[in-house]
Amino acid sequence: MKYVVIFKAQINILDDEYFQTAQQLREKAIKYFNCQKFEAISEQGYEIALSYWNSLEDIKAWSTDAEHVVAQHLGKEKWYEDFSVEICEILRNY
Repeated sequence: MKYVVIFKAQINILDDEYFQTAQQLREKAIKYFNCQKFEAISEQGYEIALSYWNSLEDIKAWSTDAEHVVAQHLGKEKWYEDFSVEICEILRNY
């Protein structure tokens, strides 16, 4: 794992559609876009999700996937009050 994408959000509402979409997209990222691992936690009105990748090219391909883009719009419209994304290089893991 060389990179981590850090997604941080202030939650508006996480409904059944959110949970179903999130699960499908996580599986798709791992199966088709070479995501190595995915971890997420939601509490006290906030969500933090970490996804681990081997290349920036895979991250870029994932960010422009059609289903992922639809989910991003739903996130902006109803699931989140605000969110941010950071892409970081992992220099050491121990």
